[in-house]
Amino acid sequence: MAKYVFPLKENWSGRMSDQQLYLHEKVTCLPIDQLEKGKNLFALLGYACDEGVRRNSGRTGAKKGPKAIREALGKMPNHLDDGQKLIDIGDVSCTDKAMEAAQEMLSEKVYELLDKNSFPILIGGGHDIAYGHYNGIKKFLLSKRKRPAIGIINFDAHFDLREDRDLPNSGTPFYQLANENEPFPYLCLGIRKDANDRTLFETAAEMDVTYVLQNTFRIEFVKEINTWIKAFIATVDHVYVTIDLDGFSSAYAPGVSAASPMGFSPDVVLESLETIITSGKLISLDIAEMNPEFDLDGRTAKLAASLIHKIIHSEFP
Repeated sequence: MAKYVFPLKENWSGRMSDQQLYLHEKVTCLPIDQLEKGKNLFALLGYACDEGVRRNSGRTGAKKGPKAIREALGKMPNHLDDGQKLIDIGDVSCTDKAMEAAQEMLSEKVYELLDKNSFPILIGGGHDIAYGHYNGIKKFLLSKRKRPAIGIINFDAHFDLREDRDLPNSGTPFYQLANENEPFPYLCLGIRKDANDRTLFETAAEMDVTYVLQNTFRIEFVKEINTWIKAFIATVDHVYVTIDLDGFSSAYAPGVSAASPMGFSPDVVLESLETIITSGKLISLDIAEMNPEFDLDGRTAKLAASLIHKIIHSEFP
């Protein structure tokens, strides 16, 4: 079973001012059916589900991720113009281990958000968020009688191309999508050899996946990385970005389902996001695998919140 949970203002708190100096003062909590079409609208939607992580033998707790990210984001300064809107839409929640139902509901909500001219920012939750998210984007574009190529850019240590022979899980979303979509443009940034077995690299090669290994995905190679990103974006009509927090080193992100000290750093991700945003092709974005059960001093939640802060304060073409 899946259910839609209305947004709660109590999830947003921080310093008080009379000038909306902080994001908890700026944000509006609004059920999705009350959202009106508009411009300059960022819509936050949570995916409170870690059933996919459980099925993938990971550390559960990511279902509490959306709340932790909101709490960290609310305390951050607000530099948005008066005309820009930040709306908390609430959560899609997975109950009774019904991950597939949660993914289907998530797809419907993403479709609604895009149909209302908002820019969706999804917060999770396991990386199975990607399957529902992508299908919501696809449904929206097909409703406009368009069949564009949707390029996926995944910041991650893992390909998440495991076969779904038993049950889909947090490690299978891109394998599922690859088998349901042709073409399947997929770029992975930060892949680690110590986090993917040989068969996953073979699957990536068979599916013509483009990837940059973690030892190259570093700030000193940012010019080359941005060249590769631009070349990938040139081949697609729209870009969907998904950021798996377990791709970061555990020095920055200990609160994830599969932590490792061997991940990448925030600086190269921020530079890459700037390139993606200025392309004008970014249609939607999510942040996955936030697990407050294992976070230290709210470090991972603050990282996720800082990434969102960067995105909403960027200049979109």
